[in-house]
Amino acid sequence: QPSRSFLSRWFGIYISPGTTLQDVVRKPDFILPLVVSIISALVITETMLAKIGMERIIRNSIAQSGRQMTAEQMDQAVQGGATIGLVLSHVGALLGPPIVLVLIAALGLGIVNVIYGGAINFKTAFSVACYSNLLNVLGVVMAVPMILFGDPEHFNPQNPTPTNLGFFLNPLETSKPLMAFAGSLDLFSFWYIALLGIGFSAATGGKTKGFSMGVAFFGLWLIYVLAKVGLA
Repeated sequence: QPSRSFLSRWFGIYISPGTTLQDVVRKPDFILPLVVSIISALVITETMLAKIGMERIIRNSIAQSGRQMTAEQMDQAVQGGATIGLVLSHVGALLGPPIVLVLIAALGLGIVNVIYGGAINFKTAFSVACYSNLLNVLGVVMAVPMILFGDPEHFNPQNPTPTNLGFFLNPLETSKPLMAFAGSLDLFSFWYIALLGIGFSAATGGKTKGFSMGVAFFGLWLIYVLAKVGLA
C-alpha cells in the first residue's frame, strides 16, 4: 500500500489522526514536518518583531516581572537586551523546534522500549513527534492575526492565543507561579499529548494502548509544569 502524501498526512493529523499516524509509522519520515515547524516558529518570531518590536517586548516583560527600575535603568536594560534578544529569538526559532522534538522523541522511545518492552527505532519516534507537532500550525494561524491586530502594549509572548488560561489573566496582578501554571493549561498541549499517545501506540503495533501512552506523556508533562511553577 503506498504511503500518503505529506499534505494528506498534514490534514490527516487534524481529521483522522489514528490512520494518519499509522501511515507515518509504516513509512516514517520527518524532514518536511520538521521544516514546517521551523517555518512556523520563524513566522511567529518575525511577526512579533515587525509588529511589536524587541524593545517593547523586553520593556513589557520587565514590567510584568514586577522588578522596580528607574526610567534610566529601564532604558538601559531595554537597549542592552534588545540586541541580545534579537539574536536569541532567531536562534530559538531555528533551533528550538528540532531540539524540543528530538527530546520528545527520545522520551517516547524510552517509554516504549524500556517501560513497555517495545522495539521501535529513533526515526519512527522522531517522525511521530514531528507529524504530531503539525497541529501547532493551527496555533500559528490563530496567533498571527492576534499579534497584528491586538494591543501591542499588553501583548504577552508566553500566552499569545486564548487557548490557555494564562491568556485571560493579568500578569501584573497575578502571582508568577499561578501565571506559569495557568499558561501551561493549554488546549494544544493536551491535544499534542493525545496525538503522541496515538502515534506511539501505533508504533508498537497496537500492543500498547494509546491511553496508556498518553498517560505516560501526561506524567512527563506534569513534571515539567511542576518544575516550571517551582522556578516561577
